[in-house]
Amino acid sequence: MKLPQLVAAVGVALAAATAPLSAAAQDIKPRLIRFGYGLVEQSNQGRAVKVFADEVERLSGGKMKVRAIGAAALGSDVQMQQALIGGAQEMMVGSTATLVGITKEMAVWDTPFLFNNAREADLVLDGPVGQKIMDKLQDKGLVGLVYWENGFRNLTNNKQPVQKLEDLNGIKLRVMQNNVFLDSFKTLGANAVPLPFSELFTALETRAVDGQENPYNTILSSKFYEVQKYLTITNHVYSPWIVLASKKWWDGLSKDEKNVLMEAAKKSREFERKDTREEAARALAELKAKGMQVNELSPAEANRMREKLSAIHASIANQVGQDLWKELQAAVAQARAAAK
Repeated sequence: MKLPQLVAAVGVALAAATAPLSAAAQDIKPRLIRFGYGLVEQSNQGRAVKVFADEVERLSGGKMKVRAIGAAALGSDVQMQQALIGGAQEMMVGSTATLVGITKEMAVWDTPFLFNNAREADLVLDGPVGQKIMDKLQDKGLVGLVYWENGFRNLTNNKQPVQKLEDLNGIKLRVMQNNVFLDSFKTLGANAVPLPFSELFTALETRAVDGQENPYNTILSSKFYEVQKYLTITNHVYSPWIVLASKKWWDGLSKDEKNVLMEAAKKSREFERKDTREEAARALAELKAKGMQVNELSPAEANRMREKLSAIHASIANQVGQDLWKELQAAVAQARAAAK
């Protein structure tokens, strides 16, 4: 064999040895995976679910197929979580905030003003503390794969622009079914009302509630601008989503099948965060164009709110345990230094 042929042959052999096994050679069975989510197909959430579904099908050689079911057709986040725990549904993506009743440690992600920017959030969520908290779900019948981004949350309402702390007094504000959110907004003076996301548009339209708080993307994709007049940029909480699987179902998968899902989840995470951040900038501009009156909370008023919520921070620390709280604060400090 001539040298060029030998080099080529060695290269082919090395590539074969180091390449992952093809889907045909892996332990992968035909599977239909029902994947539920709350927003509409055209949302950032819907687009990322499609990336996940396409990647699962590609990596499994077409054997594993994801049936994406959006617009809360399978129920609210809480209802889908229970379906996963019972084994009646395979997968979903939803808010970490609605998991607090299942796994108390998830409350750390609801901490008001925890992160200054998205880079800090990525480093902490994808790091050891984020993984440690996600792993605690397994004792409750759920498996966390990756965190996605919902985004920094901002206030909308129909009564008045919120320019100072006192402007929140008496506003009937829909919040997630989550005690940290309830307690935070009650502390700030609002009349906090827990409602499932699936009921929110109707509640705003009928004036059952005056306002709500969500990232720009959700405000736009859910058409809240049709039933809300004022938007205040508060960035009061960074809100993650989490991709979940039923542990009952997950435990029945082969190692290769789990690897397919994890790799697809990671790819969807990178796509979703980039897409969400690009959309957030466009969404704010579009909300202004659609007639919402937008104002930004001044740094001084934001600091007043932070100070008012210091008791909430202490309460979260007690709820999740002082050791975990200290780990979280150390991770945030490390991320803050790295993100500069």
